[in-house]
Amino acid sequence: MSPVGAYVERRWTSPDGLSLFARDYAPGPGPARPPIIAIHGLTRNSADFGAIAPLMAQSGRRVLAVDVRGRGLSDRALDPMTYRPDVYAADVLALMDQAAVDRAVFVGTSMGGLITMALTALRPKAVVAAVLNDIGPEVAPEGLARIAAYSGQPVEIGSWADAAAYAKQINAVAFPHYSDADWDAFARRIFRQQPDGEIGLDYDPDISVPIRAAGAKALVPNLWPMFRRLARNRPTLLVRGGTSDLLSAAIAGKMRKAAPTLAYVEVPGVGHAPMLDEPEAKAAIFEFLAELG
Repeated sequence: MSPVGAYVERRWTSPDGLSLFARDYAPGPGPARPPIIAIHGLTRNSADFGAIAPLMAQSGRRVLAVDVRGRGLSDRALDPMTYRPDVYAADVLALMDQAAVDRAVFVGTSMGGLITMALTALRPKAVVAAVLNDIGPEVAPEGLARIAAYSGQPVEIGSWADAAAYAKQINAVAFPHYSDADWDAFARRIFRQQPDGEIGLDYDPDISVPIRAAGAKALVPNLWPMFRRLARNRPTLLVRGGTSDLLSAAIAGKMRKAAPTLAYVEVPGVGHAPMLDEPEAKAAIFEFLAELG
């Protein structure tokens, strides 16, 4: 039996030939259930699910936590204009095809939630249910501005202490309760040390190219039709950070009105985006998964 938290490294090929990476957690005992595909946010990677993915797997579902192209152990794109949700969604469908996964439950943090909505449009039958983590069909402009301000910007890091200080600088607003040890662990999820000892952010800085090219107006597309198609037709859980500057309480309220069956949980004292290891988030997710059967 594999130790708790263990995963197999899986690679798959994107439609345009990139080698992409996922952590593949085997399911615990029990009847066969649709697997979970977990998709991270803009500048993050599969390590974000390092705490929650093993627990979801123990509940009896295989979990595939992906590194979206340009992040983590996945190849960087030859064309930076392919760093956009519809391409990411096509990459995920390629994973499903190559891993013989017909249908899955999707857990999407921030950008991962946008990809989940895109998947619902591209291949509706592939999405059994969804957990949207601090993301909706529209987002608050102040949160977008904050993220755009640091995404793809060069960072000089000389030590892991520097990396932890950087992680705290850009994320303290979301996790004001974090300790120095928490920030060190956070840094080791978003930075990677190269064989020469250099420490760098674990994503391609060119992921910001399409955002800059699109301009401010295109940063807030109208995704309400996609959200309604998702949340009205299949079980959906919305997780919101109680102090999130990206998914405001007003937007969450509009989402709940647009989809009356939408399950909802708010994680107090946390901003964008909850790590999903918070007690409130975990309880809501496992209740949601249990109800899916």
